[in-house]
Amino acid sequence: MGRITALIGMIKDKASQGKAALVSSNPTSKSLSFHLSVLRATTHDPSTPPGNRHLEVLLSAGTGSRATAASAVEAVMDRLHTTGDACVALKSLIIVHHIVKHGRFILQDQLSVFPASGGRNYLKLSGFRDEKSPLMWELSSWVRWYALYLEHLLSTSRIMGFFVSSTSSTIHKDEYEEMVSSLTNADLLREIDALVGLLQEACKIPDVPFCGGKSLADMIISLVGEDYVSSVNELYTRLGEFKDRSNILSFGDTIELVCALKSLESCKERLSVMFHGIGKRAWIDGFWSLVREVKGTIGGLEDGYEKIEKSIIGVGRRGKGYESARFTDGGYESARFTDRLVIGYGDAVRFSSGRFSNVDRFNYPVSSQTTLNVL
Repeated sequence: MGRITALIGMIKDKASQGKAALVSSNPTSKSLSFHLSVLRATTHDPSTPPGNRHLEVLLSAGTGSRATAASAVEAVMDRLHTTGDACVALKSLIIVHHIVKHGRFILQDQLSVFPASGGRNYLKLSGFRDEKSPLMWELSSWVRWYALYLEHLLSTSRIMGFFVSSTSSTIHKDEYEEMVSSLTNADLLREIDALVGLLQEACKIPDVPFCGGKSLADMIISLVGEDYVSSVNELYTRLGEFKDRSNILSFGDTIELVCALKSLESCKERLSVMFHGIGKRAWIDGFWSLVREVKGTIGGLEDGYEKIEKSIIGVGRRGKGYESARFTDGGYESARFTDRLVIGYGDAVRFSSGRFSNVDRFNYPVSSQTTLNVL
């Protein structure tokens, strides 16, 4: 049965690629050229991940016009949404991940607004099932998880205001730290919560298939591992900022921070096992040491970490944001996290850092990192 399925897949690949090659021989049919590259990168063979040559052709769309970039993204999405094969779907998702990580802004931007109606669930693969063989059934769970993970990655990127782990994002370290220092407590908490949520989703990665498809799984694990390092780096800076602000945090903000720390610590063991060897060990250990330091700082406050932890009524996700219990001077209220708009020129931002406690407001320009459309 498995050999028959593989043979049928090979025949489909040859037929679709031959037809596309014939049509795309017209030098003016750039979109069809992208379509052919997508077909060649997303074969039915579970033992071969997308080739670098085909990925480079698709990423080159970022050097052209907006229409060119849109054609490339459309070709990938059409392939993803019209296939019922788990291998093809996984390879299509790998291409999406490569666009997020290695694509230029114009290509990433087209991905972030696809389709025109927007929406966080546009990959629409939560019900994906391929029952042709035991391997395809097993890989179907990878398709469902990977699509949901990429949705989290794009959602987190919208909240952050730039594509997490993108190699096209460049900013000087001092400017970056100053930008983080300019964020309000509410924005910092929103970003930390989103990053922790991304790591929690990464922890749900399925087991590596035993009967095939290991090369696909290994490529996905490598890409997600790079996101893990980038997410930890972002959390490193933001938790360090909260450590500096510990003496000026409100009780409500402290509760939100404790919730985030608890969720983050629940991922530690699983992340250590999954991404062992990814990132410098001393740097990763330093991050978890910082998490303990922030907990210790909160524990040294008048209310104390344990007392605050017991005061938490609950944390749950509702809709597109995150919601948790918060205490204020006027009693209990619900603190809802929603997507934050990217700061623009002339927007006034309040300093929340203790290092800038004598400054009320200032005007800070948009970050030089790759920004996203807010859907």
